[in-house]
Amino acid sequence: MDLVKVEVLFDRATLKEKVAELGKQISRDYQGRELLVVGILKGAFVFMADLIREMNVPVELDFMDVSSYGLSTSSSGEVRIVKDLEYSIKDRDVLIVEDIVDTGLTLKYISEVLKNRNPRSIKIACLLDKPSRRKADIYPDYVGYSIPDKFVVGYGLDYAEQYRHYPAVCVLKPAVYEN
Repeated sequence: MDLVKVEVLFDRATLKEKVAELGKQISRDYQGRELLVVGILKGAFVFMADLIREMNVPVELDFMDVSSYGLSTSSSGEVRIVKDLEYSIKDRDVLIVEDIVDTGLTLKYISEVLKNRNPRSIKIACLLDKPSRRKADIYPDYVGYSIPDKFVVGYGLDYAEQYRHYPAVCVLKPAVYEN
């Protein structure tokens, strides 16, 4: 890791412990049911992979790819679906897995699109939540950590497609993106 560019917020061991806790909680809530886990690409894929390994209920996986950031550090507010689901969610229990909930605009859009497809239930799990930035009336059901308004990378989260491979969640130092 390039510590000149980042400051570690949550290390690998801390993340592993939190993800295990979330997996157990979700498993309790969905005991006896099959769950369709929908990962929001690209950022959520690392968290989602670790999360489903901690769950002990039957799961199927699907993915959506949505874009609202581009190369910026803040959401444009304009959401477009780049890749839609492959499976029907009608009458299914759906868990949306997101890396971070910031303004909530993207997640609100995704939730509304999916609700129109008549699932039995929709819940949201996120690794990180920034409630101070919320602009949409949406709140995750399962939250790893609430964090302050800092730009974070690692564990799947990126800046301009960089830093996803870091095994920890790190605060990206502003000098990296303030040019």
